[in-house]
Amino acid sequence: MVLKERQEGVLILSLNRPEKLNAITGALLDELYQVLKEAQEDPGVRALLLTGAGRAFCAGQDLLEFGEGKPDYEAHLRRYNRVVEALAGLEKPLVVAVNGVAAGAGMSLALWGDLRLAALEASFTPAFVRIGLVPDSGMSFILPRLVGLAKAQELLLLSPRLSAEEAQALGLVHRVVPGERLLEEALALAKELAQGPTRTYALTKKLLLETYRLSLTEALALEAILQGEAGRTQDHEEGVRAFREKRPPRFVGR
Repeated sequence: MVLKERQEGVLILSLNRPEKLNAITGALLDELYQVLKEAQEDPGVRALLLTGAGRAFCAGQDLLEFGEGKPDYEAHLRRYNRVVEALAGLEKPLVVAVNGVAAGAGMSLALWGDLRLAALEASFTPAFVRIGLVPDSGMSFILPRLVGLAKAQELLLLSPRLSAEEAQALGLVHRVVPGERLLEEALALAKELAQGPTRTYALTKKLLLETYRLSLTEALALEAILQGEAGRTQDHEEGVRAFREKRPPRFVGR
């Protein structure tokens, strides 16, 4: 259910239930979590690219998985939550290529990308209220941080269907490209990141997440701590050396 491919330090992951618009099941979540865990621990993976197989990115939870019974959402969301925490805590840059619809939890997964590209034909919708549910899979956390509280309330209460251009205007995606060029551009971006200072990326991501809950004084202190850690990396040494020698740096991710 999750296709894997490697290219030049990039691990390409494709949600692979195209006949169901890549709708999420518990089994898919378990597999995605395991893949993310392995990628985190693999020094050969310097960046990740997440997309969907077929004509959709991800249509959200597959409600048919629950049959006729009442699902135990609290228990089920524990499977979602560990995937979201794996994405948020990923110590490598994540590029997301939204190739079609991203709805509900599928939209949530897309928003956890560090850099997000969308095809012209892609669309985004929170969708939760349409079936009488609150936002989950981290959307209540990430959406207001991307678009502000007022706009997040509007999107979550009205659940509009946003075009790729509308999503870009709101800051939900960084770049909109023709569908036939989406994977090419997303992969080029991921490969560029894979050649960068991986540890510095991880520290930067940690800093940005942490500062939301810190005072200015605490944020300044954390900057100093993490800068000290970054300053002890091989990539910092190489960056300074390359600057002095007036050449492009050759980062190794350590």
